[in-house]
Amino acid sequence: MGFEGNYLLEVKNLKKYFDVGYGQTLKAVDNVNFFIREGETLGLVGESGCGKSTTGRVLVRLYEPTDGEVLFEGENVHRLKGRAARDFCKKAQMIFQDPYASLDPRMTVRDIIGEGIDIHNLYKGKERVQRIYELLNIVGLNKEHADRYPHEFSGGQRQRIGIARALAIEPKFIVCDEPISALDVSIQAQIINLLITLQQELKLTYLFIAHDLRMVKHISDRVAVMYLGNIVELAESLELYDNPLHPYTKALISAIPIADPKLERSRQRLLLEGDVPSPINPPQGCLFKKRCSFKKPICEEVKPEFKDAGGEHFIACHLY
Repeated sequence: MGFEGNYLLEVKNLKKYFDVGYGQTLKAVDNVNFFIREGETLGLVGESGCGKSTTGRVLVRLYEPTDGEVLFEGENVHRLKGRAARDFCKKAQMIFQDPYASLDPRMTVRDIIGEGIDIHNLYKGKERVQRIYELLNIVGLNKEHADRYPHEFSGGQRQRIGIARALAIEPKFIVCDEPISALDVSIQAQIINLLITLQQELKLTYLFIAHDLRMVKHISDRVAVMYLGNIVELAESLELYDNPLHPYTKALISAIPIADPKLERSRQRLLLEGDVPSPINPPQGCLFKKRCSFKKPICEEVKPEFKDAGGEHFIACHLY
């Protein structure tokens, strides 16, 4: 399927398979379609192992796709060569899930942030130093931190360093790969608010990957729900949370805790039974059928098409 309009990034029929040996193939991402407008945040949610991070890594060319296209400003990013590929890498960056594992422990913060600046030849000498200090200030740190090593910081501070590194080469698009999941709850809101502020000030576009639906609602303009390598629902954030259509989305939203104890005790949750099928041997028909209490006979045989249910609310489900 395709979308109509002008977008900063458009993903068409994207597939990413991995050969796991013994003649078996793991379908991490299987025929995914979505778009992201310039300046907006698309949230990507789903259970662990559903293919969210793999999707993000394909978008920024860390993985080559098995099939399909990733169009950035109208160009297929995986066909870019030489200077064009280098320019794309400057425009698209990634903030990783584990702020400790993603930072080289042998490098100072100055070198970590300055590496991208040097590769793209953006600043030299005193201008380079001032740019690094400026980036540290932007993310809530100070210049005294520049000569320290990653192990000398807390988890939240390390993630701020990771954000500064991503910003160093002045990108337009950032994949935020579960940037708060490894942090204390008290720090998560600080990082989210920082990302929102940076987006407004620097006119950034985000793909925000997470499994915490509360945070995703707070930061996202639209939200895509992923299940077993497929996007099963996509809509504007408020529309998705107020009017979820797919049984899987309904179950995820019903699991979000409510602050009011009385409402929390009285509400009825949709419980998912069974385990997620193997992406190596996905079932025929609807991938969610074994865990769905609303399945119909057609769900056993035919995989539902990802289609517009109206008002840019897309869904892959035979119930609609």
